[in-house]
Amino acid sequence: MSDEWSALRAAVLDADRLVRALASGRRKGQPVPVVAGREVKRIELRVVDLKAGRHLQVVSYDDTQAHTSNHALGDEAAAAVDALVAQPFASWHVDTTESTHQLRVTKKGAPLLHTKARSDAVTVSHDHDRAKDRLLAEDDPVLVALGISDAHGRVKPTRQAKYRQVEEFVRLLDASLTEAMEQGQVRTPTEDDPLRVVDLGCGNAYLTFAAHAHLSRRLPVRMTGVDVKQQSADHNSQVAATLGIDADFVVGSIGDAALDRAPDVVLALHACDTATDDALARALDWHASLVLAAPCCHHDIAAQLRTTEAPEPYAMLTRYGILRERFADTLTDALRAALLRREGYRVDVVEFVESAHTPRNTLLRAVRLRGDAGSHRRASEAEESAAQEYDDLLAAWGVRPRLGELLEESGLSR
Repeated sequence: MSDEWSALRAAVLDADRLVRALASGRRKGQPVPVVAGREVKRIELRVVDLKAGRHLQVVSYDDTQAHTSNHALGDEAAAAVDALVAQPFASWHVDTTESTHQLRVTKKGAPLLHTKARSDAVTVSHDHDRAKDRLLAEDDPVLVALGISDAHGRVKPTRQAKYRQVEEFVRLLDASLTEAMEQGQVRTPTEDDPLRVVDLGCGNAYLTFAAHAHLSRRLPVRMTGVDVKQQSADHNSQVAATLGIDADFVVGSIGDAALDRAPDVVLALHACDTATDDALARALDWHASLVLAAPCCHHDIAAQLRTTEAPEPYAMLTRYGILRERFADTLTDALRAALLRREGYRVDVVEFVESAHTPRNTLLRAVRLRGDAGSHRRASEAEESAAQEYDDLLAAWGVRPRLGELLEESGLSR
C-alpha cells in the first residue's frame, strides 16, 4: 500500500478523531464499486456508540436507498476499511478533528493526497441516534431567507416536505455531478469559467439557491433561474442580493428563455405536465452535460390514453381511471428516457425522495456521453436501440409525446 493510501487509511481508522469519511465516483475504465454484493455510488463512514460498544459505521448508497453496516473497532473495522479502499472509488474525502484529507485517483491509477489543517475546532458526535447529516443545515442562511426555516434556524413544520425535497434533490445533484466530472462527462470549471447551472421553472428558486449554497463550497458555479413570472424574478433577485449571491434570474417561458451561454447542468424540479418536456427539449438543444428532472402531473399522455385503444392484452391497464393515471406516469417517463437515450445520453430513472414526502418522487437523471471511437460506436448502438424501443412504444399505444413533437420541430428527431 502506498504512503498516500496508508495515510488515508490511518485517518479513517483513528476513532477518536474521525468526523466523517466519504468515498464516491468510479475510476475511469473501472467497474462500479461493490459493497456487500451491491453496486454503490458512494459510501459514508463515521464512528458510533452502540449498546455493543463503539463501532465504525458504513453507510453505502445505491440508486434508490442507503444500506448500513457496523463494524467493531479493531481488526473488524480495519478489515472493512481495507475492503473499501480496494474498491475503485475515484475520490475520498476524510474530515478529522485536526485535518481534512482529500484523495483523488488519477486516470493512470495514481493516488494524489492533499491534506489541510483545520482552522476551526470540531466536536465529534458518536451518537447513533443523531439527526441525519444534511447538505444544508436547518439554520443555513439560505433556508432562513427562503422562509423554509424560521428566525431561530429551525425548519417550519409546514415546510418540512419542501426542505426534504430540495435536500434530496441537491444530494443527488452532488453525487451525479461528482461522478460525471470524475468520468470527464462534465468539464472541470474554473474561476474564470464557472460551472453553469440553470434551474428551469424555478418559481421562488428554492432549488436554485440550495444548489448554489452547496456547490459553491467546492466549485466555482454560476446559477441561473428561469421562470415565466416577473414577480418571481424580482423576489429572487432581492433574496440573492440579501444573501450576497451572484445569480441571474431570467423572465420567460422554459421554451423561449434566452441565456447568454448554454449551461453545463439543467435542473427542473416538479415542472408540471409538458413543462418537463419543454425543459428536457431545451437541455437537449443546449447539449447540456448533466440533466436532472423531477416530473410532475402527467396529464398529456393520460388524456391521450382515454381516447386510444390499448393493445392486447393490456386493455386492463387503461380501463380504470386510477390505473390509467398511474400507467400514464410510467409510460410518459419511459418515453422521455428513451428519447434522451436516443439523443446520446446515459439515463437513470430513480426515486429521489420517499413517497411519504411527495408522490411526485421520480427523477430522470441523464449524462451526455463522450469518449473515444469505441465508446462512440457503442453509444451509437445504444441510441439506435433506444430509437427502436421508442418507435415500438408509439406504435403499440398510439400516443404522441410532447417531447417527441418538440424534437421534431427542432430537427433533432430521427
